[in-house]
Amino acid sequence: MSGKITGFFREYVFGLSIATMIVGLIVLFIGVLGMWFGDVAKDLLNLTDDAIAWGLYVLIIGLIVFGMGIYYLYDFIVKKKFVLEELQTNKRSELLKRHSELKESVRHLPSKYKEMIKEKEKELRIK
Repeated sequence: MSGKITGFFREYVFGLSIATMIVGLIVLFIGVLGMWFGDVAKDLLNLTDDAIAWGLYVLIIGLIVFGMGIYYLYDFIVKKKFVLEELQTNKRSELLKRHSELKESVRHLPSKYKEMIKEKEKELRIK
């Protein structure tokens, strides 16, 4: 079961990280409203005084969720760029030098990158 969930997250990491960032921004916005603009939050969002009191916690949760979205998006983009740059080479020796790094990066990317690596290994006769 966990393999299916991990596979789903791996396939859709780009979209999920952007969605996480958007949710984090919304929660962060609500936290900022609750912390510094309590009167505006009461009028705009029809919040009670009890909900406004939780503004700091909502702000912290928003920062954490937004930070997670940024981290996963950055990680995906860096690994994708590394894999695509390494696959540009037509020299077997250059690919062999970075083969372990390439395999590790591809392990965390969607399955289409794994297929690209397999094709390149087949082309350059790497086992």
